[in-house]
Amino acid sequence: MSVTLIIIIVTCVISISAFYNERLMDQFLFWPFYIKRRHEYWRFMSCGFIHLDYLHLGFNMFTLYFFGQIVEAYIFEGKGGSFLIFYLLSLIGSNLYSYFRHQDNFDYRALGASGAVSAVVFSFIVFAPWQTILVFFIPVPAIIFGVLYLFYSAYMSRKGYDNIGHDAHFWGGIFGIAYTIIVQPALGLMFFEKLFHPGF
Repeated sequence: MSVTLIIIIVTCVISISAFYNERLMDQFLFWPFYIKRRHEYWRFMSCGFIHLDYLHLGFNMFTLYFFGQIVEAYIFEGKGGSFLIFYLLSLIGSNLYSYFRHQDNFDYRALGASGAVSAVVFSFIVFAPWQTILVFFIPVPAIIFGVLYLFYSAYMSRKGYDNIGHDAHFWGGIFGIAYTIIVQPALGLMFFEKLFHPGF
């Protein structure tokens, strides 16, 4: 069984348990105020294993299922331990900006694996920038989706219209790109080759 599937199973078990256990939900939330004052650093990662509802959980795990297995197999060459480290670090990396932005805001809390899933998707984009992916059943080149998604996330973060963690989406994507290129420099070179020579 791939590490991607194990992450999905564990996330589903914990998330569904938290739906019916308010105390568990509170203990796993990303809560910058408590991280700073109580040193509850596990919240950087634990928040990725709980979700708001079944729709939120299903969307993240569906996306992780399709992209995670490819990233695990081809970028991390089937080394499940390396992929797991990447995923957990992505949870931290995607939340750092929000931590510094909201560390004195008692009311700010967040949850969900979206930041880490975003990192996985952007790692895939580095690997296959011109691969067609379906966005609401519309075929779009991965690199085009990636650029639009980053701009959209940055824009929505500034506007603050909703309760979606756009900061985590944006920085998760950036982390996914940076980490992939750092651990696989050859992929970084291949990315630029493919970007300007789609048939490469």
